[in-house]
Amino acid sequence: MPNYQKLHDLISHRVVIEYDTGARVSGYVASCQPSSGPVEFVVLSDAKLFDSKGRVVREAKELTVCPNVLTSIALDEGPRGRDVAR
Repeated sequence: MPNYQKLHDLISHRVVIEYDTGARVSGYVASCQPSSGPVEFVVLSDAKLFDSKGRVVREAKELTVCPNVLTSIALDEGPRGRDVAR
């Protein structure tokens, strides 16, 4: 797994996260989660989402993203919890 710990050094800096599709997310790194060790999530303030053509498609005051490499996407729907017999 890549080491994303260097993201801790970018708090308060404006960053751009680029994806293989050409889409990008930019914003100021407000915090990293967890607060120490390998980063799993980054909270961006004043975030902008750009499509692959560079057009702004959304703006958000705060946005939490996962800067890590995507390994899979799976369908997640259906019953939750346990069935309770009456």
